[in-house]
Amino acid sequence: MFEKLKSKMSDTPTEIKRLYRSKKDRMLGGVCGGMAEYFNTDPVLIRILWVIFSLITAVLTGILAYAICWIIIPENPDQ
Repeated sequence: MFEKLKSKMSDTPTEIKRLYRSKKDRMLGGVCGGMAEYFNTDPVLIRILWVIFSLITAVLTGILAYAICWIIIPENPDQ
């Protein structure tokens, strides 16, 4: 029983999902567009949530978090 399951699991290659900044769906740095691609959702929703997060935690925190993400997250090489 376990051999069948083990052989099925080893036959399917696992693709690692990576977070990239978007080149095609960007307003500033492509951070929210990249997060939307990663979570398979609408980029407008991510942008609205980011603005709400920024307003709740003080605007400087949201801007600083965006700038750090802009620096750390690489651009998508496939686009």
